[in-house]
Amino acid sequence: MKSLARAVVAVLALALVGAAVGAFLLVGHGWSAREKPSAAEEVLARAMRRLATPASVRGATNPVALTPEVLGRARAHFADHCASCHGNDGRGQTGLGQNLYPKAPDMTAAATQSLSDGELFAIIENGIRLTGMPAWGNPGPEDDAESWELVQLIRRLPQLTPDEIAEMEAQNPRSRREFEEEEAIRKFLAGEGEGPASGPDVKSHH
Repeated sequence: MKSLARAVVAVLALALVGAAVGAFLLVGHGWSAREKPSAAEEVLARAMRRLATPASVRGATNPVALTPEVLGRARAHFADHCASCHGNDGRGQTGLGQNLYPKAPDMTAAATQSLSDGELFAIIENGIRLTGMPAWGNPGPEDDAESWELVQLIRRLPQLTPDEIAEMEAQNPRSRREFEEEEAIRKFLAGEGEGPASGPDVKSHH
């Protein structure tokens, strides 16, 4: 009971601090997502995230063994679901990732790599409130296994090879315009067409 009471007090204290920080930022900077989160916001957000992760999950170890097959599936999953914000290399340097508030993190850096396997799993499964990170988890062991595979990939992000990144780029979602441009280039190189259209009305999408 004492530990529960301490946890409740800690959450309330953090909530009060968060409210004070929010009021200060609103008065000084407004709600623009272009701003960089303050150091106080970062500390508060990490503390709240840790408190919101049950100890049983936080201390869990990855039950999925590291194999080439696991990493291959995880790269494909990451390329399709995560790379639009985080980039194929996990560094978050994408147009979407850099316009979130807070910005998508560099997952190759210590702030992410120092998290436990269980914490990474919980973030993937449950998301993070008041950020752009959605909850990807669905009930069932198969879904859990996919999230644990992504944890293995996150650990591997700092060592991704150029070939692995190129493989992931080929699996990134394509807009209709991108698909049509790539198909036109393929046909042109194969001698089947005139190549992609060009001109002031045609814009590349990055």
